[in-house]
Amino acid sequence: MKTLNKITAFSILIFTILSSQNIFSQTTKTIIEQDQKIEKLLQEKRKNNSGITINDKFKIQIFYGNIDESKKTLIAFKKEFILLDGTIIFSNPSYKVWVGSFKSKIEAEKTLINIKKKYPSAVIIEPNKK
Repeated sequence: MKTLNKITAFSILIFTILSSQNIFSQTTKTIIEQDQKIEKLLQEKRKNNSGITINDKFKIQIFYGNIDESKKTLIAFKKEFILLDGTIIFSNPSYKVWVGSFKSKIEAEKTLINIKKKYPSAVIIEPNKK
């Protein structure tokens, strides 16, 4: 009889522990608090990345040479042609300065006319053409 009471008491204890486990468990609801500045930075990053994509069909190459001259050329270009975006691309062993992002060759040629006044060696390129 005493062993039966011990087994019953032990069973009740185990049942109580297992059933109370849900009471003390954590909830699955998660709240994330994020500073609004982070979202602004992400938007700015997305905007900058879209400007340097090479997925468009045509670009204009205004310089080919070393890194220092490439940086100077790009800075000077951005001061004079504010509306056009530019980037420096590494092409072993030199660097290229690519500007603009054009969907058609005609659009690139119209812009090239103005760019050639300042950068006579500028050429239209197709970055994705192999």
